[in-house]
Amino acid sequence: MNLHEYQAKEILKSFNVLVPKGLIANNPEEAIDAAKEINRETGSEYFAVKAQIHAGGRGKGGGVKIAKSINEAGLLASQIIGMKLITPQTSAEGKLVNKVLIEQNIYYSGPNETKEFYLSVLLNRASGKVMFMYSTEGGMDIEAVAEKTPHLIFLEEVDPSTGLLDFQCRKIAYNLKLTGEAFKQMVNFAKNIYKAYMSIDASMIEINPLFKAADDKIYAADCKLRLDDNALFRHRDYADLRDLTEEDPAEVEAGRYNLNYVKLSGNVGCMVNGAGLAMATMDIIKLSGGEPANFLDVGGTANAERVEQAFRIILKDPNVKVILVNIFGGIVRCDRVAQGIVDAYKNIGNINIPIIVRLQGTNAEEAKVLIENSGLKVFSATLLQEAASLVTEVLKD
Repeated sequence: MNLHEYQAKEILKSFNVLVPKGLIANNPEEAIDAAKEINRETGSEYFAVKAQIHAGGRGKGGGVKIAKSINEAGLLASQIIGMKLITPQTSAEGKLVNKVLIEQNIYYSGPNETKEFYLSVLLNRASGKVMFMYSTEGGMDIEAVAEKTPHLIFLEEVDPSTGLLDFQCRKIAYNLKLTGEAFKQMVNFAKNIYKAYMSIDASMIEINPLFKAADDKIYAADCKLRLDDNALFRHRDYADLRDLTEEDPAEVEAGRYNLNYVKLSGNVGCMVNGAGLAMATMDIIKLSGGEPANFLDVGGTANAERVEQAFRIILKDPNVKVILVNIFGGIVRCDRVAQGIVDAYKNIGNINIPIIVRLQGTNAEEAKVLIENSGLKVFSATLLQEAASLVTEVLKD
C-alpha cells in the first residue's frame, strides 16, 4: 500500500526522523493558512508547495513549486490543485491533484554548504536481507545517476537477526562524505529510518532528496513509503491511510472479492488460479506473440460468483480482445469455474470477446460437459501451448 508524502512524513516523525514542518491543504485558502502557521512556528518566509499523488517525478511535471511569500503559496496551490499531473511515473492521462503539502523552507542560509543525497531502505529478496541503497547524488535525476554513474550508488545490507549495527551507520555517513555534526546526524538518521522500516512492516522507504541543511541538520526532504499489504492486520491505523482515489478502480474492486488483480497494457485478458500458473500463462502468451492485459489470480477456493466477478473486471478493460481462462483444479473444482463462466455469460450479456478455456484437474470432465451444453461460443484447449496458440489465432482474425 502506497502512502502520500505527508502521511509518510508523519510516520517517520514518530520515529524521530527529522522532516520539514508541513501542513496539508485542500484549497488555496487552506494553503495560505498553512503558510501562516508554518511562518509563526519556524520563521520560514519561503514555502514548498507540493502536489500529493502516488507518483514520483512531480517536480519535472510542475507539481512542486517554491512560494516566496504566504500569498504566493495560495496562488501556487490554486494552480496545482485540480491539475492533471503527468510525470515519468504516471500514465499519459496523468493523475488528478486533490491536495498539496505546504512545507517550510529548509534551504536556509547557515555556516556550511547544503547538499542533496539519495537514500532508500528495501528488501533484497535475493539475500533475504534489508538493504540500504544510497548515493552522494540525490535529487530529481537519481535514475540517470544509476544508469550513467553506477559507482556512485552504494549498498549496505543488514541482517535482520542482528539489526543495523553502529559501524554500518558510520559507513553510510562516511560514504556520503559527511563530517562533524552532519556525520553524527546521519548516523542517528540511519538508525531511526531502519527502526521505522522494521516497526511499520514497510516494503520500501525512499528519501529523495535526503538533505543536509546549512546548519548540518539531516532532513527527509521528500519521502515515498510503501507498506506491506500482508502485514496491515498489525497496523489497523495505517490501513485507514489508504487513498482509493489513487489506485486503479478495477484493482480496488478486485480486492473486494479477494481477487489478486494487476492491470497491464496488453490485449489478452487472463484468468488463472495460482500465482505461479498465472505467471507461466503470461509468459507463454508473450512467447506466442500476444500481450497479457492483466495478472488475475482467482485463488485456490474460487467459486462461481468469484469467477463471474473476475470476468466483469477483465471486461472493463477496453483493450482486451480475447480472454484466456487457465485453471488447474487442485483445491478449486473445475466445474465451479465452468459454472462461473456460464453465469457470467448469462448475467453480463453481450460478451462479444472470444473466450479460450483450459480446465484440467478436479472435475474437469464435468466442467467440459457444462460448457459444451451451455451453447456458448467458447474455444476449448487441453494443453497450455494449445491455448496460447488459439489466442494468437483469434487475435489475427
